[in-house]
Amino acid sequence: MRSLFALLLSLFIAVGALAQDNYDVDLIPSNLRNRANACIRNEETVIDMRAPDNVMLSVKKAITVFNQNGEDEARLVIFYDKNISIKSIKGEVYNSVGKLTNKFSQSDFADMSAADGFSLFVDSRLKHYLPSVNQYPYTIVYNYEIRNKQNLIIPDWTPKPADDVSVEKSSYTFISKPNDQVRIKTQNYSGTPDVVTDEKQKKTIWKVNNILAVRTEPYSPAHNTYSTSIQIAPLDFYYYNHKGNYTNWDELGKWVYNDLLKDRRALPPSTVQMVKDLVKNEKTDKDKARKIYQYLQDKTRYISVQIGIGGFQPISASEVDRLGYGDCKALVNYMQSLLSAADIESLYCVVEAGSEKKSMDPKYASMVQGNHIILCMPLKGDTTWLECTSQKIPFGFLSDFTDDRLVLACTPEGGKLLHTPKLTTAENLQIRKANLAIQTDGSVTGKMNTVYEGAQYENQEELIGKSITEQHKLLKETYNIDNIDFETVAFAQKKDIAPKLTEDITVNIRNYAPVNSNKMFLQLNAFNVKKSVPEIRNRTLPVYINRGYTDEDTIIYTLPDNVNAELFIAQNKTFKSVFGEYACKTSLEGNKLTYYRKFILNDGTFPAEQYAEFSKFINDVNAADYLKLALSLKK
Repeated sequence: MRSLFALLLSLFIAVGALAQDNYDVDLIPSNLRNRANACIRNEETVIDMRAPDNVMLSVKKAITVFNQNGEDEARLVIFYDKNISIKSIKGEVYNSVGKLTNKFSQSDFADMSAADGFSLFVDSRLKHYLPSVNQYPYTIVYNYEIRNKQNLIIPDWTPKPADDVSVEKSSYTFISKPNDQVRIKTQNYSGTPDVVTDEKQKKTIWKVNNILAVRTEPYSPAHNTYSTSIQIAPLDFYYYNHKGNYTNWDELGKWVYNDLLKDRRALPPSTVQMVKDLVKNEKTDKDKARKIYQYLQDKTRYISVQIGIGGFQPISASEVDRLGYGDCKALVNYMQSLLSAADIESLYCVVEAGSEKKSMDPKYASMVQGNHIILCMPLKGDTTWLECTSQKIPFGFLSDFTDDRLVLACTPEGGKLLHTPKLTTAENLQIRKANLAIQTDGSVTGKMNTVYEGAQYENQEELIGKSITEQHKLLKETYNIDNIDFETVAFAQKKDIAPKLTEDITVNIRNYAPVNSNKMFLQLNAFNVKKSVPEIRNRTLPVYINRGYTDEDTIIYTLPDNVNAELFIAQNKTFKSVFGEYACKTSLEGNKLTYYRKFILNDGTFPAEQYAEFSKFINDVNAADYLKLALSLKK
């Protein structure tokens, strides 16, 4: 009997041990540790859409952090507001052999406002936790449950959040009533989800296992374009007492206009009359719009407002008129109202803003796409776009923040996908001309003029209006040359649809062309050296160049009298590729040494197998940019 009892006890203990998760790091397969700074051991995400105003999110996630570079994966940030409530949070921390070292709960989380530093009103808050562990590797396990009183935005699933993270196993479960209609966007998911349906609910489960970490490949497309993901949008939705339904951009744009915009455009009669008086002497709608836009920039300033439906709905035009501030939604709505007072049509457009171009997905409409609002004026034969949040940006110029992408125009007739203008390689100019005198000790002094256009217009705009001290500090960061100083600095702007920014500076660079024995060593390209890129074998991702540009540099060096000009040998290089062009030339007339450089980089997406050609092209440019002349000195 004692033997039987001992056997049963040992079996019970063994079964209990098997039922518990074992977070010993040695259990992670070696291929999941290769190139990984962190490994998701297990993640189980469950979304239960019980009703449009009652969506439960529960997450269990275990992450092993291998080193300091993987620390961010251990961080948990949860946003909440009147629409999102945190039901529970708890977790544990385990050491490298899987021994429990710490437990934590909601009370251990930092609680703070979600204000971003420039928002005036924000009712969202966040809870934040990062374990204080200084011995690697370790594993952190989170369990939390959140209730959403809306289903307009359903959390999506991206099991592998970054290149340097591996995934042992991850699952995503969506539960709804059998008759609920949803649209599902599946990206790079090779399997077939499990679907279980009964009288009460329909459960769809996606799973992945053993996804390896990979090296980060330079000049790759955005991570969200090639990662595995699932996105869900219900047909019928509820959000902050607003109800609606949509299946495409046309229906979504119409709902935005009818529910969020159309009743917020009224202006006081005095403001309407002011607009009419303001533009009465202008002959064209574009000239009228330009004058109204200047009024907007002079009167208003950008302040974010994120309260309730405020994330999607602007405050009224009359409020902006009274207060003189608003967020992107409010300022666009206000500008629309001002234009309407002058009988000028305009369109409220939702855009995914940022220097990296991201378009609305034409085949999948959702409210989570887009983070900014801009304005389109479909003038006859001369469509003009306006960025309404900046007090400095020229009329009709979008900059690289919103150029060349699909946006959603919200109109009474429905949503329309429009394409913003592209800033082209030929337009994105940086033209530099310098006249520099080289002293006998190798120091260089002189004047330099640089003109920035297109996407490069804003390269130095942040310096305008800053103190001299701050300008000099930022210029040293821009030019990054040892011993460089600036005697004078001046900026000028031509602010129109094709704007220009001109920088005029006087420079002094000590010991720029060092002297050794009877030689003076001069690096011809002083200010614009293209960085090299690594050579990568077996590239897997396409080569993506987000934006093309053209740089042209002309530097005239006045050589000191002790340079033996008769021994000068010209140095010229020219090469061309599908990725761009490069040319540099030198010439000498008397004591004037002229260096000319032109570099063109083409934007586009190119096959992965062309990366070797791309890296060779860029590295050839880098090598040519470091060209040095050894100038002979007279004895």
